[in-house]
Amino acid sequence: MDKIKMTTPLVEMDGDEMTRILWEMIKDELLLPFIDLKTEYYDLGLKYRDETDDKVTIDSAEATKKYGVAVKCATITPNAARVSEYNLKEMWKSPNGTIRAALDGTVFRAPIQVKGIDPCVKNWEKPITLARHAYGDVYKNTEIKVPGAGKAELVFTGEDGTEIRRTIHEFTGSGVIQGIHNTDKSIESFARACFNYALDTKQDLWFATKDTISKVYDHNFKDIFEDIFEREYKDKFESAGIEYFYTLIDDAVARVMKAEGGFIWACKNYDGDVMSDMVSSACGSLAMMTSVLVSPDGVYEYEAAHGTVQRHYYKHLAGEETSTNSVATIFAWTGALRKRGELDGLKELQEFADKLEKATIETIESGKMTKDLANITSLKDVTALNSEDFIKAIRENLEKML
Repeated sequence: MDKIKMTTPLVEMDGDEMTRILWEMIKDELLLPFIDLKTEYYDLGLKYRDETDDKVTIDSAEATKKYGVAVKCATITPNAARVSEYNLKEMWKSPNGTIRAALDGTVFRAPIQVKGIDPCVKNWEKPITLARHAYGDVYKNTEIKVPGAGKAELVFTGEDGTEIRRTIHEFTGSGVIQGIHNTDKSIESFARACFNYALDTKQDLWFATKDTISKVYDHNFKDIFEDIFEREYKDKFESAGIEYFYTLIDDAVARVMKAEGGFIWACKNYDGDVMSDMVSSACGSLAMMTSVLVSPDGVYEYEAAHGTVQRHYYKHLAGEETSTNSVATIFAWTGALRKRGELDGLKELQEFADKLEKATIETIESGKMTKDLANITSLKDVTALNSEDFIKAIRENLEKML
């Protein structure tokens, strides 16, 4: 068969460790034999980020703005151990955080549900989509290790010299201080992205914070959501037959555990980080989760929601066989290819993405899967495949569909 033609490139962001190995396997087995793949490539592997003083990450975000669609491999956010391991110039910031800030986007994550991988929460019949604000909070924080007794203050100095000052704490001994921030502009973008996504997918939208305790910071999120909804989206939601409501984060958690799913749960940055991991793990595996960053300008960046699978990478380097789940990385590619096809009017590319996802799911439902799923499946007579053979099994199914 002739390869599917692309007209506009995707931005391709390569990553680290085992997911970088899978990235190449997926391209070689599932993409390049069938698509005349056009990408603008950026190496976000930790070594090259260090060589470029992390400029490559900023460049990849700017390219994403230019082309409108990106696909990203999992990357390392270095800690002190990584600085030593890779002999880094400094402890570079999270590339995901850098890209999210540059695009001012919202992250939408949803579990990939397949027969035989049953959610731990038995009443979850439909996927729960997490909408995670992708700017500020602890990810853009400033911290101080307090050495001893003293007074900690929060100070804002306006351009006109006006000063606002609040006492944080009178320390009698050592401790820690953390300063976090957000902007109304980013919160407004977050709100509109959530409302638009709910309308696009015809799902109810929940939003939850802790405004009873955080009476300024969290309450600001609540007020902005409510104001934008009332002015811009209330009638649209009524016409679509869907609902928006706000509740406390602890109430939302209780409701989520009793719900059947099929809704969007909007959370602040840290809450969304934690709760998306909870939902994905409860649905089987972090590797069974889609993740897309959507900017208010209609720019899309697809990625796997999990890390770089360091443990498997070290086994791979030692020549040992691994059984690493590549589903989330495959779905990052299919999401990006489908969106590229939608934006460019390439029906064949959209259909290919649909078939690759179907081939992946049918491979698992036929009993062929990686070890992490084989350990939790309710299917009988399953075969636990290694990393490469699982991808090759998907290719067999894909070729039958094509």
